[in-house]
Amino acid sequence: MIGRFGIDDVRPQVSGRALPAKAVVGEVVPVSALVWREGHDAVAATLVLTRPDGEQLTVAMQPETYRPDYVHAVFVPGTEGLWRFRIDAWSDVMATWRNAVTKKFNAGQGADELANDIAHGIELFEAAAAQTPAPGREVLEGAARALADDTLPLARRLAPGVSDDVREVLEAHPLREMLTRGPVCDVLVERREALVNSWYELFPRSTGGVDEAGRPVHGTWATTAEHLERVAAMGFDTVYFPPIHPIGEVNRKGRNNTLVAEEGDVGSPWAIGSAAGGHDAFHPLLGGEQEFMAMKARADELGLEIALDFALQAAPDHPWAAEHPEFFTVLADGTIAYAENPPKKYQDIYPINFDNAPDALYAEIYRVLMYWVGLGITTFRVDNPHTKPVNFWHWLITKVHETHPQVIFLAEAFTRPPRMYGLSKAGFSQSYTHFTWKTTKAELTDFAGLLVDVSDVSRPNLFVNTPDILHSSLQTGGRAAFAIRATLAATMSPLWGVYSGFELYESVPVHDGSEEYLDSEKYELRPRDFAAALARGDSLEPYLTLLNRIRRDNPALQQLRQIRFHEAANEQIIAYSKVDAVTGNAVLVVVNLDPHVTQESTVLVDAEAIGLNQGDSFEVHDLISGENYTWRAGGDNFVRLAPEGNVAHIFRLPDVATQRRDALAYRRISDHDYRP
Repeated sequence: MIGRFGIDDVRPQVSGRALPAKAVVGEVVPVSALVWREGHDAVAATLVLTRPDGEQLTVAMQPETYRPDYVHAVFVPGTEGLWRFRIDAWSDVMATWRNAVTKKFNAGQGADELANDIAHGIELFEAAAAQTPAPGREVLEGAARALADDTLPLARRLAPGVSDDVREVLEAHPLREMLTRGPVCDVLVERREALVNSWYELFPRSTGGVDEAGRPVHGTWATTAEHLERVAAMGFDTVYFPPIHPIGEVNRKGRNNTLVAEEGDVGSPWAIGSAAGGHDAFHPLLGGEQEFMAMKARADELGLEIALDFALQAAPDHPWAAEHPEFFTVLADGTIAYAENPPKKYQDIYPINFDNAPDALYAEIYRVLMYWVGLGITTFRVDNPHTKPVNFWHWLITKVHETHPQVIFLAEAFTRPPRMYGLSKAGFSQSYTHFTWKTTKAELTDFAGLLVDVSDVSRPNLFVNTPDILHSSLQTGGRAAFAIRATLAATMSPLWGVYSGFELYESVPVHDGSEEYLDSEKYELRPRDFAAALARGDSLEPYLTLLNRIRRDNPALQQLRQIRFHEAANEQIIAYSKVDAVTGNAVLVVVNLDPHVTQESTVLVDAEAIGLNQGDSFEVHDLISGENYTWRAGGDNFVRLAPEGNVAHIFRLPDVATQRRDALAYRRISDHDYRP
């Protein structure tokens, strides 16, 4: 429907308003629209917000400086739930009057020529005063009296009406005519941990240490609880466990993914299910529900949230295979099809068929998931969700959130962007990304720009590695490569993650050209002596701890929607800043992308991006080294970063002034303009 005024390109908006955009409590949410009208009269806009409890709020929208006819505003939701907003456009008769009389007066027109404008202005100010409470009413009434006083010189008659005091009152209490309401859009606000979180992956079965002969001992929930103290001390928020269920005996994989398991081989935890139970059971060697809850109580004491793997597949001896063969694909010879990703074969896993018996299957999966929610688990890392129907995920997540809206779902989907963003739209709170393969300055800049453009719907969790992904840069780059990747992940997104062993620089592939680890923890117990590595100075643990502390202390690193890149003359040096629009906290990150060679460069700081004026000198404090420097906005600032030392600077900048924060929070940085 065409309104009196045009209200187009309203953002955030997802799938034509069929689905809500995403935000979290305390996040700065930018809203914008293209608002236009005929002729030369002024048009203005108001952001109208409706909280989950029904209370309505209004925010004045400001014209953008770099896109004609666009307006924007920001809001910060303070509660979880479904927020709604619309943008109202209206004829700004006061701005139109002010523009006309100012131009005519400056052109030399006198009181007689402005008689009609003055009479109209008196009417407008009286109407505006009638709807404005004190003390603003008195300001507007004074402007009307001045206009009506023909004993005053023309300049003095007009001055109150065009003053900053009057503008301030009218901004709070505008005189609106021909109000046009825009479409209502939804924003689903989740708890803050859906956006600001650091993850650490830990295999509970690898926490048992070794016996007197040096042989690995299977971990228990008690040994897992002991390992949680180290994870918490590093400053991680969430500890993620791969599947903790019984592991299939049939077609069990051996070490390094061999097809035949030897005696004592523990198998892949993703081959879920055996005679001991399925997705709602614990691996017998870990311990049962009571022991699990004791471990969880310790995690709660340490401030750690536990995330469980939710992998919808089954081993051949999973109870479902016998009790519910309709959950799978039965071949012509009567056997159940195992998983394949040609040429790869996964003989130890049966994929689920979601179309054979959806009612029974959906109900069973929901029952299993709610068992873990009932134990207090509120975060799930979902394995390969892109291989399951997206409508199933939308149904499941929506149903869970009806009673437990605090549950976070992380989509582990390394797939094409439409599928990744489609899963986010379906309800996933977080998503894996292609960050692992982005290593050059151009790739990282392009990647970060896309993250900002899809931030209304997708929250990227930047994992530096996974049990499946050992990037070639980590295989050959030594300690510096690990520090570089950790720095980028921890500062480019408010969500990042580390898999156990990363801090020990584990880097040997199963063979040349492979991204799989040799002696992968997916197929065997991997006890690690973290304390010994730390004692001999062969651990990245102190640096990971520092990164997490820097993230907690700097709100700029806890937001996703704003990042700006700065020009570095050397292609091996990348520089970017982030600003928090609530506190004004600002951070500039400079990273050497070369793990082998010392790199030098000058950095040309974009003054506008950090809320300064061109040529301003300012102090920077390096949060890694503790050193201070004086830099200049718009000038060439020298950096030198060596692989054997600190591979990066994380500079704390002067806080950005209040009046410049909203524009920085809104402005886009890339040319993707992806519209989910």
